[in-house]
Amino acid sequence: MRFAIYSVLSIVLFSVPGPAQPAQPAQPQAVAPVITTRPAQNGAVLVSLASQTPSATIRYTIDGSAPGASSQIYFAPFLVAANLTLSADVTAAGSRDSAVARRVFTPGIPAGTLVWSDEFTATGPAQPDPAVWNYDLGKNCCGNNELETYCAWKSAVGPCDPANPSAWVGSDGLLHIQTRQTAPGVYTSARLKTQGLFSFQYGRIEARMKLPESQGMWPAFWLLGNNITKIKWPACGELDVMEHINGADPDRHGFDWVQGSIHGSKLDGGIQYHPAGFSAAAWHTYGMIWSRGEIKYYIDNPANVYATFTPATQAGVWPFDDGPEFVIINLAVGGDWPRSPDSTTVFPSEVQVDYVRVFTIG
Repeated sequence: MRFAIYSVLSIVLFSVPGPAQPAQPAQPQAVAPVITTRPAQNGAVLVSLASQTPSATIRYTIDGSAPGASSQIYFAPFLVAANLTLSADVTAAGSRDSAVARRVFTPGIPAGTLVWSDEFTATGPAQPDPAVWNYDLGKNCCGNNELETYCAWKSAVGPCDPANPSAWVGSDGLLHIQTRQTAPGVYTSARLKTQGLFSFQYGRIEARMKLPESQGMWPAFWLLGNNITKIKWPACGELDVMEHINGADPDRHGFDWVQGSIHGSKLDGGIQYHPAGFSAAAWHTYGMIWSRGEIKYYIDNPANVYATFTPATQAGVWPFDDGPEFVIINLAVGGDWPRSPDSTTVFPSEVQVDYVRVFTIG
């Protein structure tokens, strides 16, 4: 009986309502992203996404599905040259997800069509197109124990010389990337990239190039994932369409060669190209055919494929279906792979580029 009375009193005591709590304000909704386009070539467009919500993350899909936590994050303008439905939304701390913005693209572009290029035309010497190219800068900017200082267009930060830029477009219709020795052990060069300005995923990209052949020279034409600012290298994925060191290298039996490689998390693959009579000092076209689950490298003709990589043939994490990548062309001096220049090294030395082109694939 005492237990019953105590229980009733407990219910009465603990059922007394407390003071009213203030209503929590509803979270604002993030503003839907704005989709804008500008023409590329032959019906292709460059797509940009923008948000008015501070500290926002834009995620998108290209198959018409609603974006989710695992969807691609937008970092930079990307090329659209295929029929697709773009869906994008915005997430931000303290806000509800935005409405989904959608745009349907139906360019209907045939395979093999040129959809983007830089032909390097100028009355020259002129700045490489600033709407396409920016620069990595400084010494020790990029690993590999390289020796050069990378310079921007007309940089006056020593040892860069604004009167003698390291990269320019000449009236000869070529991009020149030149390295100079400005003092004993001091070198200038340039590393051009389309990061934040142009990127693409899937297609065929090629550059017609003429390379320096001298001890310590390391020219390259390659790509990195837009998401490098979020997940870092090598998880972002690296596609080396062409790398060349020194010249006819005694360590490689005197072959004059170039190499195509891929890199990712615990993923490394590289194959050299060195047919009889090949000279990297001559003009050649270096290309890559990039499709879902496959990377192919070729020289001079897309039919001349010398290296093929797939997830089935490579150990590690395959990152090349995770989003667009941007383009890099550079000339390094020294470093872990080529080693330092010596008394035989020719200065100035330069990479010459006739064009960079992107085509659709079937």
